[in-house]
Formats: sequence, structure tokens, C-alpha cells
Amino acid sequence: MLTCLFLLAPYGYWGQTARQLLQVPVVMISIDGLKPDYVLQADKHGLKIPHLRRFLKEGAFAAGVKGVVPTVTYPSHTTLVTGVSPSKHGILANTPFDPYGKNWGGWYWYAEDIRVPTLWDAAVAAGLTTANVDWPVTVGADITYNIPQYWRAETPDDHKIMRTLSRPAGLLAEAEKQLGSYPEGNDYTIAADQQRARFNVYLLDKKKPRLLFCYFSGLDTEQHESGPDSSGTFAVLEQIDTLVGQVRAAAERAGSGQAVICVVSDHGFFRVEKELRLNSVFREEGLLELNEKGKVSSWKAFAWSSSGSAAVLASDPNDTALVSKTRSILLKLAQDPNHGIQSVLDKEDIERLGDFPDAAFVVGMKKGVKISEEASGPRLRSLNPSGSHGFLPDQAQMNSVSLSLAQESRRACPLA
Repeated sequence: MLTCLFLLAPYGYWGQTARQLLQVPVVMISIDGLKPDYVLQADKHGLKIPHLRRFLKEGAFAAGVKGVVPTVTYPSHTTLVTGVSPSKHGILANTPFDPYGKNWGGWYWYAEDIRVPTLWDAAVAAGLTTANVDWPVTVGADITYNIPQYWRAETPDDHKIMRTLSRPAGLLAEAEKQLGSYPEGNDYTIAADQQRARFNVYLLDKKKPRLLFCYFSGLDTEQHESGPDSSGTFAVLEQIDTLVGQVRAAAERAGSGQAVICVVSDHGFFRVEKELRLNSVFREEGLLELNEKGKVSSWKAFAWSSSGSAAVLASDPNDTALVSKTRSILLKLAQDPNHGIQSVLDKEDIERLGDFPDAAFVVGMKKGVKISEEASGPRLRSLNPSGSHGFLPDQAQMNSVSLSLAQESRRACPLA
């Protein structure tokens, strides 16, 4: 929030009264997987993204923002709204540690798991109206108009759950009467982004929140499928650029011509062609066992994967022999370049990174190789070329985006 306020300075907002400032809508738009060079070097890529490029000309921007560990969606988005590392805010990965699969693929959906105050908490404490469409980790959040991010079985019943989770009661049904059905919870195609944009515009037009959280993930979905810098990726980004323009225009209508728009992202992308099954290695070494169904039945060491990196936990962190054996296995793997391991970090390094406080080690991968949690089959597997993230943030291609623009009523809006 401080970032958003400082961005008002170049546009003369500090001369306004506090009451006037509180009438200016602030919209935080996340474009999952947006790499800085897609915007900063749009001409090089042949990208037609006039709305995003406007931030470079009229607003403020960073050349690149170094991410948290791991560089994945949920911990990154929670850091964006809290300003602290995952080890402090408590959202350590996309999914909780679950070696036995008891959570049936559940994610860190619930706002109650965030251990520190958020931007929406601060806004509510200041008496501001807030809104959200699909920002991660918002189920049960103290947001005035909240359409949280959630899915479960990916069946029509999920839609009933979404209507129940959205607040206030009846909000989603009210909006759907005008806009049509809200997207299925785990639908992150560009078509779903386009429909969610309509719900963002609806909330801005009808509810006039002073702080809105907006999330688009079609770019991330496409890059996972076709990789970064692909023609499909660029086509999706151009469509999301149009959505940014739609949301910005609605925010300016809500603010009588004034609005602050912040565009952020959570991580960059690498092209990947190989997968390391670290838990298969632990199985081979007698540190993990599978039952007759191929599921984990017991473990002494387990790799909690975030694709480009993994936290390795020991069942008994005080078992020095176990920790020593696990370290030896990891270091031996790292000596073979085929395994793609860039680094094996110990407790001291992990504490510095600010995540995975219970991990014995964190394994960071090189470009081109990701880690799977799969514990069956061979340790290495070739993949069709695709895209992934989660790599350690010291690799610049994991950098994310920060763009901001404060629109004054006296300034023309040529792209509205």
C-alpha cells in the first residue's frame, strides 16, 4: 500500500486533502507469470500491448522485482499483500505439505492461514470499502465484496461452493444475473480471464470499492503449455492487455476520473524439458516406501516440490544420521549435471531465503529441469518442451513485474 501511495506523488496528489485521497480507487491487478521483458521489450517481441506500455510512458515501473522462495503463485501473492516473507506470513507454497495425499490436492486457499495483517485488513481498519475477484488465499478474507479463489472437485457443485463462499451472501448470484455464469474455479484460460474481468468491472461500477484486487492467470496457463516467448503466450498477453484497459477505465469511472492502477506479477518463466523425481531417488535409497497402489506409505525424507525448487523435509530433524544421509544423496545427485541441480541449500541458507522453516534442505534447479513430487518410476524423465517456474529467485528470469499509474481527472485517457 505504501508503494501505491508514493506513486501518487508525481501526479500532484499530495496537495489534496486526506479525504480526497480516500476517494481515489486503488486497483491492484496481478497478471500471473508476466515477465518484465514482455513489457519493457515489447517491440522486440512484436507485442501490441498499449495499455501496459502506457505505464512505462506515464507511470512508474521497476526493471524487475526479485521474487520470494519459492517463485510460485500463492506465497508470492501473499507477500504482495503483506510485505513479508513466506516464513512470516505462513503461505509457504501453493499447496500444504502433504506426503500422504490426505488433503486431496488442496491448496492454501484460506485467508485464516495468513499470520500477519494484509492490505485488505489495513483498508478495512481505515473504513474503506474493499473488493476482490479471484486473488489467491482469500477464502474467508475480511473483504467487503469478496469473490475468492477456490475450486475442489471441478464439477458443477464447485459453483455452488463459490456462491456460498462469496461475500456478502448473494453477491455472486447478483452479478451473474447481469454477466452470466462465473468461470469454474480452476478454469484459468484466457476466456475465463475475460469473464472475470467483467466481474471486476461490475464491482467497480456498482459497488465502487476504494481498494480492488484483480487476478488474471491465462498467461500463466499458456506458458505452462507452450513455454515462455511462444506465439501462443504473446497472443494471450495481448488479450490480457485489453482486460487491463477495461478494468482501468472502470476504476476511473468509479473515481470520477481519478484512479491508481498497480500491475504486478508473481514470477517469471523458464522453458523446461526434463523432470527430476527426487522422491523416486529417496525411494531407491530406502528413505521412502510406496504401498501396492503406488502411494507413499512411509517416509524419512520427502521432497515438497515447487517445480523449479523443492524443500526436503526429514521425518525426524534431530536424527543427525538421517540428515547426513539425505545431504550425501543430494550432493551426489548434484555432481551429475544430468540431474539439473543448481544448488543444495542447508538450514543457514534457508533461513536467509525466508521460507520453509522446517526444511532440512532446499534444492534449486537449473533452467530446463524441474522437480516432481512423484515417487514412482525412474528418477529422470524427458518432457515435451513446456514452461515452469518456482526456481530460486537469484535467476533473473524468475523476476516479476511492478507497474503503476495514477490517473488524474484533468489528464486525457486516450486508451479508455
